[in-house]
Amino acid sequence: MDRQETGTSRSAERTGRRTMGKRNRTIVITGASSGIGRATALRFARAGDAVVLAARRPAALEAVAAECRALGGEALAVPTDTSDETAVLRLAAEAVRRFGRIDVWINDAAISSFSPFLQMPMDEFRRVMDVNVMGYVYGARAALEVMERQGRGVLVNVSSIVGEVPQPYTAPYGMSKAAVRALGVSLRSELMLRGKKRIHVVTVLPPTVDTPFFRHSANHTGRKIVALPPVYGVDKVARAVVRAADAPGKATEIAIGGAGKAFVQQHRMTPAAVEAQMAIQTDKTHLSRHEHVPDNQGTIFTPSSDPRDATADGGWHGGRRTASRNVMGWALVGAIAVFVRRRLRAR
Repeated sequence: MDRQETGTSRSAERTGRRTMGKRNRTIVITGASSGIGRATALRFARAGDAVVLAARRPAALEAVAAECRALGGEALAVPTDTSDETAVLRLAAEAVRRFGRIDVWINDAAISSFSPFLQMPMDEFRRVMDVNVMGYVYGARAALEVMERQGRGVLVNVSSIVGEVPQPYTAPYGMSKAAVRALGVSLRSELMLRGKKRIHVVTVLPPTVDTPFFRHSANHTGRKIVALPPVYGVDKVARAVVRAADAPGKATEIAIGGAGKAFVQQHRMTPAAVEAQMAIQTDKTHLSRHEHVPDNQGTIFTPSSDPRDATADGGWHGGRRTASRNVMGWALVGAIAVFVRRRLRAR
């Protein structure tokens, strides 16, 4: 028996051993070493799915893999820089080699740089676009090629509410998240035209989430980055991602949380006023007026070695209580938007 046959046989044996699992799917997750990716991996593993974990930090990935195995799921850690197309193709190949198929692929790896536009280093701008846009493109192509052969599958792209209403000081991040939404629409359109009804593409739009993301971000504002309220617990977003994978036909784009949904709806009714409110809140609340920090590149070029950055939550005290306390405040955006629009018309 040659090496290829042996590999196929072993893959079949592993797949067979997983038939006793609750759902018996293979899930690939990028950005799995912390934050939303990590929390999502744990949820899938708890449900009996096998997870293939991708991120830049080998040790952090192995730690997540160990947690997933302890919950009863199989796990494979594949260190991957998603801005490298060859690395992403290798990730897909490893998933198929080990488990025989890819049922769900979740594009989640993302980075950001905070800076006034004219002061933002162009290498950082390009890096954000490479990871947040091209990384998703590479992931989508790798996943869909496998899913086309299988005849079914689900691609979940994690965008952001910022993809609907961009913020000041994060131009490349807002651009990238809007691009992710456009990518989803385009892919769904092509699949529809080709009659591929069993292959789904879902885009999720989280609000501010309690993850280490803001500690990872590059910062050239001179002010400490603070999570912009309302801050939602990371597990709430993980649950939404899992639901999107479980029932992809229910919605093609999902805004998460009451505040996020209200924000998207109000922006479509009164865009100028909501954009103004977003700008004001970002400047007043997202960047501290009391704590100053030197320019730094965060972890956008080099992965963090800080153990705090390899967790699901970020210590921003997110969760239902924080979110519910703030949702009414964000609901006021609607009233403010109407008021501002009337004032503008009266001038």
